[in-house]
Amino acid sequence: MTDLPDDIAQLKAMLLQLQQENDAQKVLLQAKQEQVSELQTQIELLIEQLNLSKSKRFSSQSEKVAKGTFNEAEQQHALPNVNKSKAKTGRKPLPEALEREVYLHELSAPCCECCQTPLHECGKEVSEELKIIPQKVSVIRHERTKYTCRQCEKTHVSNKVITAPKPASMLPKSMGSAETFAAIVTAKYVDALPLYRQVDMLNRSGIDISRGTLANWCVQLGDKVQVIIDAMKDKLLSEKLICADETTVQVLREEDRKAETKSYMWVYRSGEFAENPAVIYDYQPSRAAACVKDFLTGYSGYLLTDGYSAYNTLEQVTQAACMAHARRKFTDAQKASPSKKAGKPEKALSYIAKLYGIEKQAKHLTSQARQQLRKQQAEPILNEFYAWLNSQHVLPKGALGKAITYTINQWPKLLTYLEDGDISIDNNVTERDIRPFTTGRKNWMFSTSVGGAKASANLYSLVMTCRANDLNPYYYFRHLFTELPKRAPLDDMTDLLPWNVDLGEAE
Repeated sequence: MTDLPDDIAQLKAMLLQLQQENDAQKVLLQAKQEQVSELQTQIELLIEQLNLSKSKRFSSQSEKVAKGTFNEAEQQHALPNVNKSKAKTGRKPLPEALEREVYLHELSAPCCECCQTPLHECGKEVSEELKIIPQKVSVIRHERTKYTCRQCEKTHVSNKVITAPKPASMLPKSMGSAETFAAIVTAKYVDALPLYRQVDMLNRSGIDISRGTLANWCVQLGDKVQVIIDAMKDKLLSEKLICADETTVQVLREEDRKAETKSYMWVYRSGEFAENPAVIYDYQPSRAAACVKDFLTGYSGYLLTDGYSAYNTLEQVTQAACMAHARRKFTDAQKASPSKKAGKPEKALSYIAKLYGIEKQAKHLTSQARQQLRKQQAEPILNEFYAWLNSQHVLPKGALGKAITYTINQWPKLLTYLEDGDISIDNNVTERDIRPFTTGRKNWMFSTSVGGAKASANLYSLVMTCRANDLNPYYYFRHLFTELPKRAPLDDMTDLLPWNVDLGEAE
């Protein structure tokens, strides 16, 4: 036992020293505890990232067979049969609109095998086969008759020759017809078939056209349809709801920019419930708010987006958010969770599932009835969901914390769809319209020039507007490329808009 001094001052000094040492140890212990807590948090976050990465890499995908794989037929044959009891048996009948070649098969002298009595007809057994002819290439020959005056030949030194006019063409000095232009554009922008593959296909028919020529055609065609795009934009800006999204595109030759610099293709479209939807792609060199402001100048209405901050800079616009984006974040949190038991992510997803169940009921209702149904059934669920979100205590940087923070920050916009029955709960309709561009981008990788990117934007706009209005793009382009050259720039183009053309006979 340590001997204590009798001096009170010395005792006080010793006590003070012990207290300081004790406080120092407490601070050190607290620092270690904070360090352990921080390491534990980092471990939990890393486990979440690992689980999410494994899920994205190894979990089952919606598309079982990768598009474009060499052995696609073999892979399809090897796929397991799922839900055989629910699968529909038999094959679908071939469309009635297809042209039919009828071959009659008869016996030369039908008679009964047992009594040799002649047989009589009692009906026909019909079966049909699908006939596909690879790309058919032909030539349109224009023979323009020339005229001259015999009397003038006798009485004048020179004589004027008059020639019958040639039909108007989109590209007058090219060898392409409206059908050719429509085929090239449809293959590239609908079927994502790169131009070099189209060159190979033409070569198999003995046609030698360079890739550069095809590219030049696409750029010129995209530029010449600008008048149609302008008319579509006027119609879009007059609607009460516009949906918007954006994706990257690479342009190799752009002034004052490196080839690897990212540019953007913005997509604006009518709402999901619009009667005559318009879809417009807009090429821009950046993702800045100025791009949105420039396109939507003068627009006042609802704007449905994924919550990107650039859209928040618009005035006279009521913002609506996408519930599907919130759902994806909770789905990621579910995949990232180390626990396999139902927990908080599943609870959030159950709320969202109820909201989508209501939307399934409301899909075919009128706008007013849809709004009323949402007020009665969806609003109470949303209120309960919001209360649950604010009551949760989770790691802010974790997948679940990020999902909750995102949803709370977007909450006022997520409620906007309750105000009008014509507003969708999510922006999936725009994402579906941007997907063909991203699919095509995987095949052709980049645009060579700004002109090419803008031409692609215009042609994609027409392709996706055709799809939104249930039009066959090839027949629309063939009609457009036939009729547009006959019009003057200031002529009324209303009848050439995708939702106004009648292609019944063409198809």
